[in-house]
Amino acid sequence: MAAARTTAEGSSSALEDYSLYSNLSDDELIQLAIERSLTDAHGNGNTSGNTSGSGNTSGNTSSNISGNTSGTCSLHQTGSGINPSDVGSVAALSSQSAAPPRTAVHYSSPNPPTEKPPDLEEEPLFEAIRAGDVNRVKALAMKPGTNLMLPSNPGWLAVHQAAFYNQHSCLQVLLSAQPGMVNKRTAQGETALMVAVNRHQLDCVQVLLENGADLDIPNSDKETPLFKACERNSPTAVAALLNGGAAINTRCIHGCTALHEAVVQSNLEICEMLLKAGAKHSLTNIYGISPLFSAAQSGQIASLRFLLRHGADINTQAADGATALFEAAKNEHEDIVQFLVSQNADANKAGKRGLLPLHIAAQRGNDTIVSSLIPVTSKARIRRTGISPLHMATERNRDDVLESLIAAGFEVNAQLSEERSKLYEDRRSTALYFAVINNNIDAVQMLLAAGADPNLDMFKPLMVAARMGCIQTVALLVEHGADINAGIPTHPTTFPAIYMFSMKYLTMFKYLLDNGGHALPCFDCFYGNQPHPPIKTTRSDRDDPRVINRVPEAQERRGVQFCEMISVPSICRWAGPIIDVLLDYVGHVTLCSRLVEHLDSFSDWSVIKEKAAPPRPLLQLCRLQVLQLVGRRRLNRLPLPGGLIRFLQHDDMLLDDF
Repeated sequence: MAAARTTAEGSSSALEDYSLYSNLSDDELIQLAIERSLTDAHGNGNTSGNTSGSGNTSGNTSSNISGNTSGTCSLHQTGSGINPSDVGSVAALSSQSAAPPRTAVHYSSPNPPTEKPPDLEEEPLFEAIRAGDVNRVKALAMKPGTNLMLPSNPGWLAVHQAAFYNQHSCLQVLLSAQPGMVNKRTAQGETALMVAVNRHQLDCVQVLLENGADLDIPNSDKETPLFKACERNSPTAVAALLNGGAAINTRCIHGCTALHEAVVQSNLEICEMLLKAGAKHSLTNIYGISPLFSAAQSGQIASLRFLLRHGADINTQAADGATALFEAAKNEHEDIVQFLVSQNADANKAGKRGLLPLHIAAQRGNDTIVSSLIPVTSKARIRRTGISPLHMATERNRDDVLESLIAAGFEVNAQLSEERSKLYEDRRSTALYFAVINNNIDAVQMLLAAGADPNLDMFKPLMVAARMGCIQTVALLVEHGADINAGIPTHPTTFPAIYMFSMKYLTMFKYLLDNGGHALPCFDCFYGNQPHPPIKTTRSDRDDPRVINRVPEAQERRGVQFCEMISVPSICRWAGPIIDVLLDYVGHVTLCSRLVEHLDSFSDWSVIKEKAAPPRPLLQLCRLQVLQLVGRRRLNRLPLPGGLIRFLQHDDMLLDDF
């Protein structure tokens, strides 16, 4: 019988105890994420992940987070998500893209008895046994000098040959000639009785029992003939062995009993015989798995009903804390889950990683099972786990399940516990973050429509969407109140932090400015027209005392300036167009020496430098004043010509259009 598998609460990648990043401080973490975002070229992003695990999650998780995303969009195609170097990689929940393939549970020996005799040059006696020539077998067995106790190379004796080929008459002759052979074992530890049971040779089984065969000699996997008879689903052999007095509760090498095997085979006749003979349904294998758990794991509802009728504990837990209900949900046995729920199985028992059956059902994406578990799962108990089923569903793009959970009233703003959040490099916490990083627009829409707050995560979902280049997701988040001007607490900037991730996409950059992004701080430079110190673009630079000593302490406290960010090699090539766009959203400003240096580096950008020179056009100053007094959202209500409204909204147009 195969090793009974310990239950895994999540995907194969998922939910390691801690990720590589759990030991980083928040400051180190965000520094690393932003550095990578600024130095990595766009276009190589894949959804982060490995559970886990989260993680890849997940993880892990890990587990890859993004599987087949629904409703994806991007200004520039970036695969299915964001590069782990950009914002965060899944260590645990995560991770794998789609749910891992389910493995059918079937117990069979990892080292089964030989299916055929040894492939050796056949001796005359063995040839005669195979042919069933009883007279010749008798003559050879009685021949002077014949040693029937001398095995072939793999320990294969004449009695094993007779049992294998069901030559019960030959077997009787051999045992009459040499009774001591009856319990001899092959190299795999198989007696003739084990061979006969494994081959379902019932006549030979009877002959061996009549000749005193030991019923309880195990093979090398500690499987007894009774265990093997249950595995071979042979009620006749089981009855014969039980009548002969075979031990009932002997365990195999993995700790399983004959009842474990009979339950998996769903042979209620054998189960009945075993229980009447004294089999204990409470015995567990080395993984803490009872026969009831095995029935749920393998989807054998008849066996499950049988065991419950005979007093088995419906809430028995395996060594990893998983219950039969958890295991049935994991393996997507809908009928088993519904039956267990109807029998009042406890849906609020968590495994050692803290997950409930509803968590694993949401992760698997089985809406039927999720619907069965929602009414019997305590939301207070879910809160104590530190992770919501919404996280599990959005991590794997289970949109149908997500819709069901939202309809059932699960809190869309539930956040991961600190320990679970640390499983991710980006310290994500909300289901919305998972949906955004998966580029799953449908999930983003559902969560926002249900009241998801886009400003709860330390590293804002809006920044993730901007880095991924998905203007549709950015627009959704902005429309639902995402703070465009938010910063990153552990990595201060003097300008809105989202600009770091959107300056390569001028259309998106302009959209953010149109919807309230602050432009003036981009021209507020500590050094002004004075020479600027070298740019600290790597951690080694920041830690270099020679560089630190050249940066005034006041500037260190203020944070990264826009002129420093735009000087990063991966961005400075777009410095001119970026400054040009920003000038449309400010009045009188002074370009610092570093911005001037960028504009002087390319002749075509001289016109941008002239655009910034004072005085700014009166039309531009009036536009800014109107916007300040009226607000962008109220412009369309003004009784003004359409061309003028478009100008106020910074739409590209000619002045004579109005």
